[in-house]
Amino acid sequence: MELLGQNEVDHHQRKLIILSQDRFYKVLTADQKAKALKGQYNFDHPGAFDNDLMHTTLKNIVEGKTVEVPTYDFVTHSRLAETTVVYPADVVLFEGILVFYNQDIRDMFHLRLFVDTDSDVRLSRRVLRDMKRGRDLEQILTQYTTFVKPAFEEFCLPTKKYADVIIPRGVDNMVAINLIVQHIQDILNGDICKWQRGAMNGHGRTYKRSFPEQAEGSTMLAAGKRSHLESSSRPH
Repeated sequence: MELLGQNEVDHHQRKLIILSQDRFYKVLTADQKAKALKGQYNFDHPGAFDNDLMHTTLKNIVEGKTVEVPTYDFVTHSRLAETTVVYPADVVLFEGILVFYNQDIRDMFHLRLFVDTDSDVRLSRRVLRDMKRGRDLEQILTQYTTFVKPAFEEFCLPTKKYADVIIPRGVDNMVAINLIVQHIQDILNGDICKWQRGAMNGHGRTYKRSFPEQAEGSTMLAAGKRSHLESSSRPH
């Protein structure tokens, strides 16, 4: 967002938006919330997400509609009453640990990026993040060994096979980041305008739109099977 100059742009006018899968955690029951406060609820399991709401929200974004995205409080483990309004954009970057797990959602994306980060780095970042949320170290490490690491190996890591691009070293890989930035810039400039998304039956679906007019929908980066690039398209 910063390299593309979108951070300072008004939300109504942004051509690129970033959404997180974490916003779509399910509303917990009283029993589940009590377990979550003790670090005994598995937030890394595919079943922890409201996939129906996620799919509907992304579908509306692709169709160029203004949507309201849930806000989740990770301290109280609850969905807040306030929502975030997301306006139509040319490119949508959707990120999360299991964005490739659900096929209906996975097939919506035009480009899938898998950020491959060392396990020690993942653990250290999680410890620092959760301690800022008021959790003690023992609870964080217990949750990591009980839920996070096994879920990563069972659910997240296998989805690496669906990636179009694998990015090692994460945020430290400035070469990869600059390539992605340039690719998005080409889309925004209209240099890449036609995407064909593969479907299960082998037939592609083409999105068309004109530049620089307001997009009818959005291009989804971070997931999606991309075939080839030609001229002229609707959102990415």
